Amino acid sequence: MDRIFTAFASRMSWLVGQPLAFVLAFTVVLVWAVSGPLFGFSDTWQLVINTGTTIVTFLMVFLIQNSQNRDAAAMQAKLDELLRAQSKARAQFIGIEHLTDTQIEEIRAALEEETNGRKGKKGKAHASVDRLLDRY
Repeated sequence: MDRIFTAFASRMSWLVGQPLAFVLAFTVVLVWAVSGPLFGFSDTWQLVINTGTTIVTFLMVFLIQNSQNRDAAAMQAKLDELLRAQSKARAQFIGIEHLTDTQIEEIRAALEEETNGRKGKKGKAHASVDRLLDRY
């Protein structure tokens, strides 16, 4: 079941990310809008688009979330492999995505502090980023 759903979710995510899917959705909305006068802008006419878009949105949330979860897990595995393969990298970082937001923030803050201390430029960890942003 997992393989079938994964294949289906991947295919559907790819399909709905194509320009043709947008054109199709836009066309449906356009046809619905143009048909308003024909149906007297009735409650039923409005209910058709509301129900259709709600159902499609509800189902797409699950498909897209499945694809994003799979992509994120694959990316983490690749990053973990890079950490494992680098002799100077700290292997303790492998798997930190399973920590709480607070724990990850503490690690990030400690890394920034460590970087600032090494450079002897406390508070200037983002100087190169600031210079880059100033260009634009």
